[in-house]
Amino acid sequence: MADIIDPAINDYILAHSKPADPVLRDLAAETARSFPGPAGMQISHDEGELLTMLVRLTGARFAVEVGVFTGYSAICIARGLPEDGRLLACDVSPEWTAVARDYWKRAGVADRIDLRLAPAVETLRALPGDAVVDFAFIDADKTGYPDYYAELVPRLRPGGLIVLDNVLRDGRVLDPAAQDPADQAIRRINDLVVADERVDCVMLPVRDGITLVRKR
Repeated sequence: MADIIDPAINDYILAHSKPADPVLRDLAAETARSFPGPAGMQISHDEGELLTMLVRLTGARFAVEVGVFTGYSAICIARGLPEDGRLLACDVSPEWTAVARDYWKRAGVADRIDLRLAPAVETLRALPGDAVVDFAFIDADKTGYPDYYAELVPRLRPGGLIVLDNVLRDGRVLDPAAQDPADQAIRRINDLVVADERVDCVMLPVRDGITLVRKR
């Protein structure tokens, strides 16, 4: 496993980013307390601020999130949308998303979020086939990334953006011995994206790696 961000650099980054408000701080604390095992799935605060900024920069009105967990990233995305914007949030866990619903209300963004508890690929396939998505964030089961990407790209408007999280897998993408299905799936999606002539892309060493994918 590669240490992508030095702890001192981590502290400096957070000190020089917009600080988390009480809602996000409380959500992070409750997630760590209630779900100590999977709590590491929650995005960092600086990555959340990046999502908000990217949503605003793209002028997104309709966004999709694949993988909600306890709702931190959904708050960040929803805050970047206009008041009449909408976020389609896809997950399968009623337990985790029950926490998310409470904090969406506290954050004042619940009216912008449509939570669908079903396999995400089914939810995505039910969307119109034309370009209706302005922004998408994929941060769910890694083996599903190729399918989520395949469903989202045709539905992404020209100039729209997909953000893929965890594309470095703690550096395991570089280790030939790392043959977990999730590691293999991330290598596959990384290769697929860079070869996809429908999009422009850049991979960045933000936290566990993100790839920004812009539809041409």
